[in-house]
Amino acid sequence: MDALRGFSLLGILIVNIAFLASGYRMAGMAEPAFQSSLDWNVRWVVTMLVENKFYLLFSFLFGYSFTLQVDSAARQGRPFVPMFLRRLAGLLLLGLAHAVLLFPGDILTTYAAVGLALLVLRKIKPRSAVVLAVLLTAALALGFVLLALLATLGLDTAGTVADTAAEAAKSDTALMASVGQIVTEHLRKLSLIILFRVFFQGPAVLAACLIGLAVGKLGALRDISAHTRTLGTLQWIGFTLGLGGACVYTLSAWHGTMHKFWGESVDLVTAPLLAAAYAATFLRRLPSMPRVARVLAAPGRMALSNYLAQSLICSLIFTGYGLGLVDRVSPLLEVLMALGIFAVQVVYSHWWLKSHRYGPVEWLLRFLTYWRRPTPARLTRAPHSPAALPE
Repeated sequence: MDALRGFSLLGILIVNIAFLASGYRMAGMAEPAFQSSLDWNVRWVVTMLVENKFYLLFSFLFGYSFTLQVDSAARQGRPFVPMFLRRLAGLLLLGLAHAVLLFPGDILTTYAAVGLALLVLRKIKPRSAVVLAVLLTAALALGFVLLALLATLGLDTAGTVADTAAEAAKSDTALMASVGQIVTEHLRKLSLIILFRVFFQGPAVLAACLIGLAVGKLGALRDISAHTRTLGTLQWIGFTLGLGGACVYTLSAWHGTMHKFWGESVDLVTAPLLAAAYAATFLRRLPSMPRVARVLAAPGRMALSNYLAQSLICSLIFTGYGLGLVDRVSPLLEVLMALGIFAVQVVYSHWWLKSHRYGPVEWLLRFLTYWRRPTPARLTRAPHSPAALPE
């Protein structure tokens, strides 16, 4: 699971770096300075294969981990509800700071809200959790169909972030300015996308979390070899329907061959299938690639620290916090930079975990969760000894 979480973290960075690098991307537009065939090919590939897939994988793992936390609290005789509420409060505080200071596209605040729903639904049966996830996804897809129909009738239902070149340029100017102006711009974007978070992203994240909760309750990932046929089926369905839906979504997002809301409705249904195909392929192949597993497990163990660090590094590169390269980096270079940043995080994570049980932000979240200093914070035994593994 740590390796799969690390894999998801890489996909999230490849998507997020484009939004951190340009106000135009946050407004749903292509950067006007980069219009070559290579630029468009990179946008196509990232949109089709990465966008809206890896945050679903991360959400699945959030739901799966929830079941592990419930079981752990039961084994240790700890009251789970107050402990988990403190954890959600910690996530909310971290998410708000992240959104205001670094990246309005933060997802930690969404996890904090969705976590409350998981707490209410923690006794739900696996089959009921899957049914509820399907119903949520279908309702979201129908919502975008409604928006598409309204747009077809001539009613402007454009995105919540200002969807004009002038507004995007204004955003870029603010991001290149002082710290106060950057924070003000982040707050402005947050005020515009809050309805999207409440009515669309939140339910989509909850649906993925419910699938993870169902899988965790069934214990399906304890022995991957016992479920190879199921994983193979997920691969076949996910890659067939998922890639087809991704093509539709990419066409609607970039080339206007159909209204973008129609593409969104298709993507809501098919992106989870493609994400499931990625996860199934990863889980089936990982036992034969132990080195890859070890490489990805370390950044996955401290995913929260790395997620926040990614936004910090990108902000120092692209905004007035640092180099101020907003809209000066091509789509291809963004992807290469993402790979480079992640490679550094892999090395750093392995180095850090040689002497620490938790990542630095994970340590803080554990303190807020248990309301006491996590001990031991530093390893006193070899990193691979049982006593040194995370609780």
